[in-house]
Amino acid sequence: MGISNEEKQKIANDLRKYVESNAGNSMNKASKMLKKVSISYISQMLNGKFDAMSDDAWRNVQKQVSVSYEGEWKVVEDIDNYKKLQHLFEDARSYAMTFGIIGNAGWGKTETGKAISKGENTFLIRCNEYYNRKTFLSELLNQMALEDSGTNIGGMMQIIINAVRRMDHPLIILDEVDKLSDQLLYFFISLYNALEGECGFVLMGAPFLQKRIEDGARKNKKGYKEIFSRLGGKFIPVLKPSNADIRRIINANGIFEELTVTRIVNDSDADLRRVKRLVHAEIRREAA
Repeated sequence: MGISNEEKQKIANDLRKYVESNAGNSMNKASKMLKKVSISYISQMLNGKFDAMSDDAWRNVQKQVSVSYEGEWKVVEDIDNYKKLQHLFEDARSYAMTFGIIGNAGWGKTETGKAISKGENTFLIRCNEYYNRKTFLSELLNQMALEDSGTNIGGMMQIIINAVRRMDHPLIILDEVDKLSDQLLYFFISLYNALEGECGFVLMGAPFLQKRIEDGARKNKKGYKEIFSRLGGKFIPVLKPSNADIRRIINANGIFEELTVTRIVNDSDADLRRVKRLVHAEIRREAA
């Protein structure tokens, strides 16, 4: 896959920042710091001579100077699960609805939630086994950039409710909900009841979450029928990432050589977290 002029411009911009910040604005010094990058290459890239170098030369510079190769993982929006999740998040936000989403670990739920949570009035909570009501509310307050001022649970809850009611189309995403205790799952109902019709909620977890909620509702376990009802009596599954989507993700994060891409796809077991590790390992190997 060739590099577009738009992408080359971004690489050139990143190179310019590198020369200014890391090499004291000296192209000569930068060429000595970068591997297999001559002063001529730097000059031509910075002067917009995009066709003067091969794509391999552009990729070599990109791997050494662009932010995405120093830890920032690029989320690809043009893949099936992202588009499906984005649609559900937007429905939940726009119409103050509540959805339950399930899928295996590594299928893109968390990364998509993190990307969506960068939007206005959108808050992502990564649930943990050790959460109790106070730590859960404290984390939500933190995500909302609100102070709890040492108040009790009731006071913390009221701060959140008051703040959310002043927001335009707020959305709260709870990730890895299957890790929460029964007490906290039931506590969610209190939050939902207080904000019903005023805030969207999305609960995400592994497939076990569906079994847990459905079994609890069938056995008439406290709170479970209410939770299941608020989820519309169903869970929405995300799908196993396709090889084509995994290839798009690998390409977007800087790996294009076909044999390497195929190896990562085959080694990934459709786990996007593993894809991320394999891509970063390959980039480090190539830059060494």
